[in-house]
Order: sequence, then structure tokens, then C-alpha cells
Amino acid sequence: MNQPRKPRIAVVFGGRSSEHGISCVTAGSVLAAIDREKYDVVPVGIATDGRWVLEADDASRLAITGSTLPEVDASRSMVALLGAAGSTDLVVTDAAQVPETLGAVDVVFPLLHGPWGEDGTLQGMLEMAGVRYVGSGVLASAVGMDKAYMKIVLEAAGLPVTPGITVTRREWQVDQVSAIARVEALGYPSFSKPARGGSSIGISKIHDRGEIVEAVELALQYDAKVLVEVAVVGGREVECGVLATTDGAPETSRPAEVRTGGEHEFYDFEAKYLADQHTEIDLPADLPPEVEQELRAHAVRAFEALSCEGLARVDFFVLPDHTLIINELNTMPGFTPTSMFPQMWAASGVSYPELVDRLITLALERDTGLR
Repeated sequence: MNQPRKPRIAVVFGGRSSEHGISCVTAGSVLAAIDREKYDVVPVGIATDGRWVLEADDASRLAITGSTLPEVDASRSMVALLGAAGSTDLVVTDAAQVPETLGAVDVVFPLLHGPWGEDGTLQGMLEMAGVRYVGSGVLASAVGMDKAYMKIVLEAAGLPVTPGITVTRREWQVDQVSAIARVEALGYPSFSKPARGGSSIGISKIHDRGEIVEAVELALQYDAKVLVEVAVVGGREVECGVLATTDGAPETSRPAEVRTGGEHEFYDFEAKYLADQHTEIDLPADLPPEVEQELRAHAVRAFEALSCEGLARVDFFVLPDHTLIINELNTMPGFTPTSMFPQMWAASGVSYPELVDRLITLALERDTGLR
């Protein structure tokens, strides 16, 4: 009697965004944690030029080495998702060989950060192909990626956000004087960031008028739309994880506080990902019980306001009087065992392998299409 086939999970990582390397690091952690007795696993890398390749199933190759980030090996055989009768197959399409079918894909675990992956583009492709996948759908992914629109949606849902403006590349080229005046009207200090970026890449803290041009132009290197926000002076940076459940009621983790020191004025890329950067984590965050309860309730409201699915990390500022302000929501947060999202769930009783398995199980139980 034939044994039932194990569900096949395609772990997709890399991508064309500036967060390519962080995506690879995340994938290495997930590949090491997936239960191979329960699932067949196929690593699929997206190179920086957009090619899909069949990557090596080697988690150790995808680790950070010192300050060097890993990347997808673009020289490997190309792979494609092709529709078949009743399923979607992974097919190796190496030009030097006859196409080889690897078999049906049951779930895609998209571990892409940033545009062309976390922003609804990949999710839309998978919806068209009828392939189940981990995480939020097209709308939530797109809104979650675009921090300017995210603020509009959260504010419409009655949630507190930081004041801010957007500056487009066209406005900067056509009327830079007016754009600078609008930034200056926010007051100082403020933060300039790519509106559709992540991992703190391209962010600058603006202390005075003389820093505006450099800050905006840095952000424009990564995105054609820049978000400039008022700095929340005295605000503590506290994060909270949200997980969907099979009955549809999201659960929240214990929140954690991030404190940066040394030369870091804010939680930048080096403080997040590179060793010895004077970053300290308080887990759980030192909050009065009623404030923690309110923060976790706000996290669920934000998750539902964006129509998120699967998982999200909601980042807050907590003011000295315990007023809460939502900084942003990430639909595919950093996902290594040392990242904030898994750490918060570990402190809440869900281990890293259990977290990975739970997300795959949720995806297997969810249909594609309107839901």
C-alpha cells in the first residue's frame, strides 16, 4: 500500500529588493527548522536579477558571515511554477537539459522582504496560479509594504499613528523648495525613509534644515516615494507579534522593548542585524498590565484593519504617560530565531519550529481566491 505523499513546501527567498540578503538569512533559519519527517521541502531562490533558481538545501550557506550577507546563487538551474491539471508543479527549466518536473507544490512559504515579494506582487502571482501560501494576501501585503497608505488605513480604523508627509521623486525634481518647506513644517527631529522599504535601509534622522536634502535623497535611492515622519521623542520602541488561528481570532505575543545604545540614535540596520551593536531587548517589555493589554488589543485591531493573514509584527511607540502610537506593521517580519517576532513567540510558549509548522498548517487549511 502506497504511503500518502507528504505536503511539498517551496521555501521562496532572495528577491530583487535591497533586503535580498536578509531574506536569505531568514530562509536559512526556516529551512533548518522545517520538520522533514512531515514535509518535503524545495528551496527556491530568486536572484537579484529576478531569475528563479533551484537552490541548495543548505541552511548553513545562508548565514551572515561577519558583516557579509548571503545571496542567492544565480548560476544554479532555473525553476518555474507551471500550472497542471488540478495542481501547480515546480519544473526545472535548465537550457542545457530536458525540463524536469519536481512535482506539485502544496504551499509556498514566501520569505521575501521588501518590494517584489512582500508587497503583494508574489501573492498575486500565487493567487493566479491557485497555490496556497503562508501569510497575508495581496491587499494586506501591498498596504503593509507602503507605509504611507498603511498610516491612512490605520488612522481610518481609529488607531493612533505618527504625523507624516510623503515626498515623491517627481515632486523632488520639479519643486524641491516646496518639498523642503513641507518637511521643515513637521519640525525637528524627524525621520526620512523609503515608503516601501524595510530592515531600516535608507532611513535618516533629520535634526535640522541642513540635513533634509541628504536624508531625502538617500531614501530616494531605494524608493520613488519617501515618507517623512515626526520623531516620537521619549517614545519607547515596543513590538508585538500577531498570529492567526484556525478559528480566525488572532492571538498576540508578549510584547518586547528594543533599546539601542552606542552610536545608534535609532534601531538602524546595523543595530538590527550585525553583532556587537549595543542593542538590548527587554522581553517581556516592562509595562503595566493594563498598558500591555491595550497594546496587544491595538495590535489585533491593526492586523484586522489591514486584513492581514497568518502573521504580522506591530511596532509601537510607548510615551512616558503610556500613550500608544503605532509606528508600522510588518506582514513578513524578520524570521530568524534571534529576530524579534520569533523571540516574542518563544517567550509566549511557541518555539521556533512550532511557529514554522503552525504557519504552514494555516496555509494548508486556507484556500486561494476571495475569502
